[in-house]
Amino acid sequence: MSTGLRDRFFALSSGEASAEEAARYRAEVDANHAGPAAVVDGLSVSWHPTARFKSVRFVEADRIDAAVRDSFARPSAEAPYLAAVFVDPLELSFRTFENILPLDHLFAEAAAGFELTGREEVAEGAYTFSLRLPGPARAALEGLDSLGLYVPPLNAASRGGDRFIFHSALLAEALTGAVAKALPEPLLDGFSHVNPVFRCNRFEPGDANFHRHLDTPYYDGARGHVSRYTVLLYLTGGSGDPVLDLSGGAALTEIAPFTCVLFDQRYEHEGAPYRDGRKVFLRTELVFTDPGTGHDPEIGALFSKACYLTGESVFAPELARHADDYYDRVARAHWNGLAPGPDREPFVHKRFGGVDYVANGYDFWFPESGELSLAECAAITLMDYFNCRIGETSFRARCDSEVIEAEDTAWIPGFLRERSGGSAVPPFDKSLLFPEPERPVADAEMPCCSFHGMDGMDTTRSEEVIDCYIEAQEEAKAEVMPAPILILGEEAVLDPDRFAVQGNRIHVLGKSALAPVNFAACQGPGFASGDFVDTATTVGAVDLLVPPILFTESEGCYHLRFDFFRNSWTAGHQEQTAALIPVIRPLEESDFHFDEDDYYDEDEYDEEDEEEEEDEE
Repeated sequence: MSTGLRDRFFALSSGEASAEEAARYRAEVDANHAGPAAVVDGLSVSWHPTARFKSVRFVEADRIDAAVRDSFARPSAEAPYLAAVFVDPLELSFRTFENILPLDHLFAEAAAGFELTGREEVAEGAYTFSLRLPGPARAALEGLDSLGLYVPPLNAASRGGDRFIFHSALLAEALTGAVAKALPEPLLDGFSHVNPVFRCNRFEPGDANFHRHLDTPYYDGARGHVSRYTVLLYLTGGSGDPVLDLSGGAALTEIAPFTCVLFDQRYEHEGAPYRDGRKVFLRTELVFTDPGTGHDPEIGALFSKACYLTGESVFAPELARHADDYYDRVARAHWNGLAPGPDREPFVHKRFGGVDYVANGYDFWFPESGELSLAECAAITLMDYFNCRIGETSFRARCDSEVIEAEDTAWIPGFLRERSGGSAVPPFDKSLLFPEPERPVADAEMPCCSFHGMDGMDTTRSEEVIDCYIEAQEEAKAEVMPAPILILGEEAVLDPDRFAVQGNRIHVLGKSALAPVNFAACQGPGFASGDFVDTATTVGAVDLLVPPILFTESEGCYHLRFDFFRNSWTAGHQEQTAALIPVIRPLEESDFHFDEDDYYDEDEYDEEDEEEEEDEE
């Protein structure tokens, strides 16, 4: 039955099924409550859709447990190393929203000889080109549409069509060389490369438009890299009303196959399907070295809110429009400064265990009570932001949530005082996971083999076994002891010593991995000391590499502020009020009116002043 659900999914995805058949299939999926088959990237995965696992993704097959790997479909003959998995949308977080596929091998022998010709400036900062390229490269690009890797985007309500995201350094390198030869010289100042992450978009006639929006610029603070231009490479040609509309700039109604459009990312734009066929295009950006960027913390805060609300929109779809608005405001702010937003903004009131709190993705408010420590507030903030798994359930799915829209934050302290409760992430002494070994007994020797038996043998007193036990413990300690948060079965606990409060900052001490820790076990032929050291339990060690969390205490509340992305960069800009901008004109004789008394007092002007004036001359 599960194999049938898997295979019919891909058959129906080809668009050959009637509406009635598709409805029957959805009903079967909703009635199937099978559990996960494996875990990849922290996500539970199934090889077929179920009532819980409905979002399809593609992962490298060798990352799936070998025991179940063959059950997962390989829908792409050109990329047989990719397996289709189904995930629970409630488990997604910013780490797993996007599914970036490695497709460099497709261009191993084809990414050379690219040339952009026929440059035409269709608006200020917007250009069109024709892409000339060898036959193998053309075939490789045209073949992207037939890979069977398309999925609906997370924000499908605002962008229409289907897409997949892939990485190809070879394709980016070939385009980088072509761009460097084709762009006007002034635009090449600081140009570094074409971003190797591409979005392959497909629209059919009748699909919804890709709504008017601004592209969020790429930024790498460590390298001083920022994107300035969007690149659209149309793999198919067609016409639309218009196909691409750059607000205040060009409106392109006809597109030829392998047309490349470059435009300044300050342009708001909208895309429409072709009237007469399938529209397929790639989107990436030109990256420049720009070490002169400034920073505005409010932009970073708004971006953090946008990411958070994207995840929350899985639970509350009404938040999607707020997230889209935040992304657009951030994109504008990078170039023009942060403009005022709407009068009301969304907040999410949550209850996790015995703790009520309010969050918007950057600010997290908790009631200040004797039972709730700053370390616990920080732990809940992190588990919420990263949507950590507790047992088999995502953090956010364990919360009772409601969306509240308000004009300001003044209501929050009183709201939380009425709901102040207990604790949800208790402290835990991690040393309890590592009991001391037994003392060795001199005559407790290892049996030579299973044939000679173990009658009367106490392996826990064997010096060899104890040495192996201690070695295994040390390996586990190296993973568990630095972790600020542990997942013990269905419960989250914290180590208060890994949360250091200094001034108005909470420093989270730990490593940078999020993975289950397996207490060592050994197996092999015959007997060895490791045969007598087994796994007692597994512990989820949430090791996080995060910036400090800022906090304040006021009106009976802890107010935590967390910006993981630090996406606060801003290009140099200057704001002026229109009334203060001078309009220049030449002065005429009639403009000069003065009285000598306004400039000097005759009684005070003496010979000494006259001598000093002559010296200056």
